[in-house]
Amino acid sequence: MNDVNSHDSRIAKMIFGSVYPLYLTKVEKKGRTKQELDQVLEWLTGFNPEKIQELVAKRVTFEEFFQRATLNPNAGLITGNICGYRVEEIQNPLTQQVRYLDKLVDELAKGRKMEKILRS
Repeated sequence: MNDVNSHDSRIAKMIFGSVYPLYLTKVEKKGRTKQELDQVLEWLTGFNPEKIQELVAKRVTFEEFFQRATLNPNAGLITGNICGYRVEEIQNPLTQQVRYLDKLVDELAKGRKMEKILRS
């Protein structure tokens, strides 16, 4: 297995509920709120805050999380670098979806306006 496949496999098996608190800490340190984080998640995945908490409690993997999600049709408008990758160039669909989420959380933490984050 090459490095890219190994990386994609690791991301797929990560537990969403173990990463969500890290996202929350990141945005709260920068003065943003849990409600704003949940709003970003809902825009990308269609999951309301109650469903997000349910998925956190069920300890679903990112693979399960995004299989259940209804990805926003404007998600393809998310571009730029995150974790050393250009999100629009990522070949693996699941890895790209996770990086979309990472990019949105990063934009939220950097203080970007919500209407820009949500590509409206």
